[in-house]
Amino acid sequence: MATHSPKNILITGAAGFIASHVANRLVRNYPGYKIVVLDKLDYCSNLKNLLPSKPSPNFKFVKGDIGSADLVNYLLITESIDTIMHFAAQTHVDNSFGNSFEFTKNNIYGTHVLLEACKVTGQIQRFIHVSTDEVYGETDEDAVVGNHEASQLLPTNPYSATKAGAEMLVMAYGRSYGLPVITTRGNNVYGPNQFPEKLIPKFILLAMRGQPLPIHGDGSNVRSYLYCEDVAEAFEVILHKGEVGHVYNIGTKKERRVIDVAEDICRLFSRDAKASIKYVDNRPFNDQRYFLDDEKLKNLGWSERTTWEDGLKKTIEWYTKNPDWWGDVSGALLPHPRMLMMPGGVERHFEGSEEGKPASYASCNTKMVVPTSRNPGSPYQPSLKFLLYGRTGWIGGLLGQLCDKQGIAYAYGKGRLEDRASLLADIQNIKPTHVFNAAGVTGRPNVDWCESHKTETIRANVAGTLTLADVCREHGLLMINFATGCIFEYDAKHPEGSGIGFKEEDKPNFIGSFYSKTKAMVEELLNEYDNVCTLRVRMPISSDLNNPRNFITKISRYNKVVNIPNSMTILDELLPISIEMAKRNLKGIWNFTNPGVVSHNEILEMYKKYMDPEFKWANFTLEEQAKVIVAPRSNNEMDSSKLKKEFPELLGIKESLIKYVFEPNKKTSV
Repeated sequence: MATHSPKNILITGAAGFIASHVANRLVRNYPGYKIVVLDKLDYCSNLKNLLPSKPSPNFKFVKGDIGSADLVNYLLITESIDTIMHFAAQTHVDNSFGNSFEFTKNNIYGTHVLLEACKVTGQIQRFIHVSTDEVYGETDEDAVVGNHEASQLLPTNPYSATKAGAEMLVMAYGRSYGLPVITTRGNNVYGPNQFPEKLIPKFILLAMRGQPLPIHGDGSNVRSYLYCEDVAEAFEVILHKGEVGHVYNIGTKKERRVIDVAEDICRLFSRDAKASIKYVDNRPFNDQRYFLDDEKLKNLGWSERTTWEDGLKKTIEWYTKNPDWWGDVSGALLPHPRMLMMPGGVERHFEGSEEGKPASYASCNTKMVVPTSRNPGSPYQPSLKFLLYGRTGWIGGLLGQLCDKQGIAYAYGKGRLEDRASLLADIQNIKPTHVFNAAGVTGRPNVDWCESHKTETIRANVAGTLTLADVCREHGLLMINFATGCIFEYDAKHPEGSGIGFKEEDKPNFIGSFYSKTKAMVEELLNEYDNVCTLRVRMPISSDLNNPRNFITKISRYNKVVNIPNSMTILDELLPISIEMAKRNLKGIWNFTNPGVVSHNEILEMYKKYMDPEFKWANFTLEEQAKVIVAPRSNNEMDSSKLKKEFPELLGIKESLIKYVFEPNKKTSV
């Protein structure tokens, strides 16, 4: 049996779940080993996971990305690294369906950089590559023997495909360059410190909050679960006794259906499982079963120690004592979480160190770092911090008020959108977690202004918006962009009164105003940016009926109005939703209107009923309107079913008008 006695170990991704348990175990059990950990602190990493190792003289944390060849080479040489344990990876399958390129970048390219550094330095005695049981693909439901280490790799989702690809590179470098590589493939792991996008911590936190437990499909999918300390011990055994060139499954024969896991957690929380479990849409492809043959690792002397019952109780106890370990995780607790994977996530500092950093902390990441909450009552809770553009605008001003109300830190940008240097300065100074763009040119008093100021309109609405999106992408930031739905008009496929609205994927068909032209143009270009959430606002309305920009205020002051049904946006209801969309890191195009349509006359009838029973108005035709305006106006119905599916509580336009606008302003004498 091979034996390996490392001196200086580099552990990648060590602020993550499994790797932190391995790092803490090695630091604790082997004071003669120097443990250098490297992590870029993505959304699912947390420096608190490494607190047990912080006081140890044989521990050093380096903040950085495995994709940086210069950094990796520097660390291998200056720290005299002889062993690498490579855990760093994007691992959540749901994310891989929507952001697969990030998985290729992190899981394949990052591994390639590490392997090349090992080849160049020529000093590595062990390279332990951490893979997954998912590379085998789905196991037959009636199989009694699990996949063994020589089984064919048949990955079924983008995540497992990138892990299989990384494995091929590891194997190739072992054969071509003689690198001393070992690969592990593990079952699901659970326990303290795990980010709650994963099944067990998600169910625990939801149960703690009294919320339903969402199950993909029918819950019959089978998984094998290992407790984190048992897995850390497995890596300890493989580190010292693993054979170079070999693959080791880290698994258990004890399988459980997802529905069984949910029921066990409900039982431990004394909740009625039938009332607590909610069935939701399945993943695009959800493997039914993963089953491993773990005899090879057992022959090295490892065996599972923790029973499912004991491990689950320990895990629940830990989350009960540490409910705020990860701060605001509302986005992760959704049935289908979509976290924005950013190269510079939330940095959660070690406690009690100067400026939050221990002496053994080195920062080698040039990307933006998000500030942490310094609330004394919860020193580790990461805070949101919004950078807002459009301070003097209506929506921009309301966003600031909402942040004040919700206790969200924010600052207004000082830079002009078309000035890249000033935007960079804003991000460097403010260090936001998200950026909201409510700036742009609509014209004063209306869009007719844009017809005679086309250059200024292009500069703000096109060049400025694209510059901000590009700067945000460069810094791994999500940009919430307030756009317009005034890029459509009723046509033969979407006739007035039909109830058939324009969807997010429909091509704009209204070019009547130069303002709409610029908005349609920039929206198409923004589709090329994977960090932008575009919100199509239409005819915005708020409860402030004295605001001259309010659609109701405008039409109530006109002598005559047209009478056409349109989709509209009730800001009092939808702006808080935009903040929730930022928390959930939603991206793409969204019709940001209340469901349904309402006509000018219907709104004014409500105004008369709730505000002024003596109010009178007259209508004119589109032809009459055309004589008093410079540019034609857009009239359309937007299909907001995508938004309604994400936020089922969203009210229809007429219900929202009554609840958020007219009831709060209702005259007592009416």
